[in-house]
Amino acid sequence: MALDKENVAAERQAALDYHEFPKPGKLEIRPTKPMATGRDLARAYSPGVAEACTEIAANPLDAVRYTAKGNLVAVISNGTAVLGLGNIGAQASKPVMEGKAVLFKKFAGLDCFDIEVDEADPEALADLVCKLEPTFGAINLEDIKAPDCFIVERICRERMNIPVFHDDQHGTAIVVAAAATNALRLAKKKPEDIRVVGLGAGAAGIACHTMLRKMGVPAKSITLFDKDGVLHKDRTDVCPEQMEFSSADVGTTLAGALEGADLFLGLSGPGLLKAELVKKMAPNPIIFALANPTPEIMPTEARKASPGAMIATGRSDFPNQVNNVLCFPFIFRGALDVAASDINDEMKLACVEAIASLARATTSAEVGQAYKGETLTFGPEYLIPKPFDPRLLPTIALAVAKAAIASGVAQKEIDLDAYERELDAQVYKSSLLMRQVFAAARQAKRKIVFAEGEDERVIHTAQAMIEETVDTPILIGRPDIIEARIQRAGLTIKPGRDFAIVNPENDPRYRDYWQSYHQRMERSGVTPDLAKAVMRTNTTAIAAVMVDRGDADSMICGTFGQYLWHLNYVQQMLETETLKPVAALSLTILDEGPLFVADTHINTEQTPQTLATTVISAARHVRRFGLEPNIALCSGSQFGNRDCASGRVMRAALDILDAQNLDFAYEGEMHTDAALDPELRGRLFPQNRLTGRANVLIYANTDAAGAARNLLKCAAGGMEVGPILMGMGNRAHIVTPGVSVRDLLNIAALAGSDVSSYG
Repeated sequence: MALDKENVAAERQAALDYHEFPKPGKLEIRPTKPMATGRDLARAYSPGVAEACTEIAANPLDAVRYTAKGNLVAVISNGTAVLGLGNIGAQASKPVMEGKAVLFKKFAGLDCFDIEVDEADPEALADLVCKLEPTFGAINLEDIKAPDCFIVERICRERMNIPVFHDDQHGTAIVVAAAATNALRLAKKKPEDIRVVGLGAGAAGIACHTMLRKMGVPAKSITLFDKDGVLHKDRTDVCPEQMEFSSADVGTTLAGALEGADLFLGLSGPGLLKAELVKKMAPNPIIFALANPTPEIMPTEARKASPGAMIATGRSDFPNQVNNVLCFPFIFRGALDVAASDINDEMKLACVEAIASLARATTSAEVGQAYKGETLTFGPEYLIPKPFDPRLLPTIALAVAKAAIASGVAQKEIDLDAYERELDAQVYKSSLLMRQVFAAARQAKRKIVFAEGEDERVIHTAQAMIEETVDTPILIGRPDIIEARIQRAGLTIKPGRDFAIVNPENDPRYRDYWQSYHQRMERSGVTPDLAKAVMRTNTTAIAAVMVDRGDADSMICGTFGQYLWHLNYVQQMLETETLKPVAALSLTILDEGPLFVADTHINTEQTPQTLATTVISAARHVRRFGLEPNIALCSGSQFGNRDCASGRVMRAALDILDAQNLDFAYEGEMHTDAALDPELRGRLFPQNRLTGRANVLIYANTDAAGAARNLLKCAAGGMEVGPILMGMGNRAHIVTPGVSVRDLLNIAALAGSDVSSYG
């Protein structure tokens, strides 16, 4: 017991420290425009700001063009119904509202101001909120007690021309409806045929039952209880919103209502649903016990009473957590992006279906990594997606935007195809840049073999390839291991149908493979017995043999082990007079744009010739992404100011390049800051041949290039595509152990596209 108290105290202090350090609170404001010169100041404030003001005065909708309004949400509360804390007042609610604002930013890129209002009168509070319309693109009402919340929202929606959304009501209702949609699908029941019993008639309870009615559940099939008993027509202590659910008979009891009921929805208090009542429900009932932190019935107890029950709670330590974060950031994102005047029923129902459909789809690899060990296959234990599913943003926001347009509340026209691509790019930084590569990959169906086919990241990549490309994955590994991991991850791919497996322990081509390897390596000390052993144990060598024999078009390896170890086997089987590893090119996608770095792995120390070849190869590969190369040769010398080794080799490489009449921009030697800062470079060497910021940095050794790559990834928060192995005609690529599924998919797309057309 003492230890438990110590743990509770430690957790409490950790939470307080989280809020206090390194600076109090969870939010800050940062400028989005430069503010470094007098010219910046003149544009940001007087006199330049007047131009934006006059445009908005002439056309109020232009506020979303010239200000942050179109991406700005107000999170507003008076603190009268905070979490499980009750009426703690406006100021004490501020940590919660800051937290809500952080979630908006984290999950949907929306900026927020949290506004805590010391006003208990609902009409006065509504009047204050309405007066904030010029500032915000949308309003999120939060933690306002019932029935006041109904009044505030009703007044605001009537008077305001921007979305007003009480998340405690509608966010909960949308997620509950999504879970119910999938539970009914599994139960093979229709909404119009079920009976529902609800316990809890507050804001969330009323909104949830209202949403169930919109799904098709008849009003007469819903029996709703609050702390004073069943809602019936003679009750005089309930608000109009609650009276909508007052069709039950006066003497109805919870036990009587649950007899044969299909769905229980609890938004009340701990332990109020007893096991003996669950036994009265229909077979395989749907039980949503959402009281927090202790539900109306614990899942283990409910399942013991009815083994086939489908159960959801509000807790993260049980399956099917009904969490509003599945909804509110994304419904606001879609609404704001089309300048919707309201969040209407059509938009809410679109959100319901979008959430439900995601749970039925194949689980993304990112979710699998975040929730290791949990069941993520659609079924009773997985009715709704997880909060960290990256597909929530593009799926829900797009569905909501479409519904807003179709229902006539959108005030801004958008290209929905372009919008979908923009949403994908917000989730996956590489999305926009890789679009051209994926398009090229779809033009030629190629067979791509993965050396580490048992790796879960590779298996997820194979699933993604089937969904997004026309290439055929080949996985090297033990079939039973691969199939077990496919099943555990809830993937739909099947060997033989979607991909091929090469089993090192038992493959009919084994004899051909070891003989091919031996023939190539017999004068390098490899005996037949050693060749046989390599073809049983070394999956990188197997993959290289497959490409050499034409059983695969390209290989990908490197999810574990050292880069140069894998390169050795690639060279053994695939290097020819015309195909030789030139350099490794790493692309890092930053907020400022893409930046390529070479050579990160191949040439420990570059020679003038290898440098020149690296520059030419890099230019060719940069063009695969639809970009024009702007290449800087970086060294410790700045345009000849130091007689150092890196400067000398760069100058010699420049002479080789200058003799070839190349059709792309390059310059050197220079420091990295001069490569990235055109103003600085112009002061140092006004006649330099680069225009603007360099997008390719070439270094004289792998130490410098590798350091630049790692800093861009780890310190600058960039996303890497690569390394791209240049010089091998796209026949082999070697990734690094930190590679993600998205990285592997990007490399697979590069391997699946033709490089020869780029010179």
